[in-house]
Amino acid sequence: MSLNIFFKHLLKSSKLRPLTQLGFLLFSILIGFKFYGYYLWRIGESQIYSQRPPAVEAFLPISALMGLKRLVLTGKYDPVHPAGLTIFMAILTMSFLWKRAFCGWICPIGAISNLIERITKKMVKPKLLENLPKWIEVPLFAPKYLILFFFLYTILWQMDIRTIEAFIKSPYNQTVDLRMLEFFLHPSNLSLWIIIGIIIASIFIKNFWCRVLCPYGALLGILGIFSPTAIKREESMCRGCKNCDYVCPAAIKVSKKKRINSAECIGCFECVSNCKEKDVLKIEFLGFGPISGTFIGILAVLTLLSFWVWGRLSGHWFR
Repeated sequence: MSLNIFFKHLLKSSKLRPLTQLGFLLFSILIGFKFYGYYLWRIGESQIYSQRPPAVEAFLPISALMGLKRLVLTGKYDPVHPAGLTIFMAILTMSFLWKRAFCGWICPIGAISNLIERITKKMVKPKLLENLPKWIEVPLFAPKYLILFFFLYTILWQMDIRTIEAFIKSPYNQTVDLRMLEFFLHPSNLSLWIIIGIIIASIFIKNFWCRVLCPYGALLGILGIFSPTAIKREESMCRGCKNCDYVCPAAIKVSKKKRINSAECIGCFECVSNCKEKDVLKIEFLGFGPISGTFIGILAVLTLLSFWVWGRLSGHWFR
């Protein structure tokens, strides 16, 4: 295989996306190790100082949501978890512009979920809950929206600015990242059984966590509905092979839609990359296209990196 053909093959979104996911997953693991070193120093079990990695705040979306409300109402940036707020705004921006590309290209939890699906799809075939009527499917996949509604109602509606200010300055919020790590280092029996249950469910239900339980993904999916990025299907040219349905991580019936505008779409563009007919499935931005799924994925990553650069230069990264 020539070098030119190799790079053309690599730059297909279906080939580059897993590599991008793997890269961010490995980065998250590295951040975890660095944070663990900081944790050991902080509790006095290590004499070696390890700097706290700000990127760990990406796993604190609830605190970031409070920080965003405070920023909108007062103009004050979160001084406790500034990186968390910066990353949160980056992900919201990314999800509006490029659909749920964060879920499809970057999220480390999504990467693990996709990996389980790829490994087990030949073991368990067909998977459960793939061809259900809407009246059964909607209640089954509603929990993540109910969890999201609870957090949005509690934080955006119930909590006033004084309550948010008090929470942000509280000892709990000051150490919530360390508490999160302790939860995973010393999980309760119930927590372990829940994690095991999610892994087992993921074997039988494609991307169980992302589709059923993740409130973060639910929020990004709602934003993605209003995205100027859209996938369109030319019905007259489609020969009905349904390969797009088979490869979709969200189990969307792409072959039955003219426009894929579901909140469940994670912006992976596997359907477009794996379509066997040219120009049947096309990605458009504000009506212009077709655009490569790889290009959208790269733009999503650049969106995240641009917020990181801005955060560091503006002083909204390190606390």
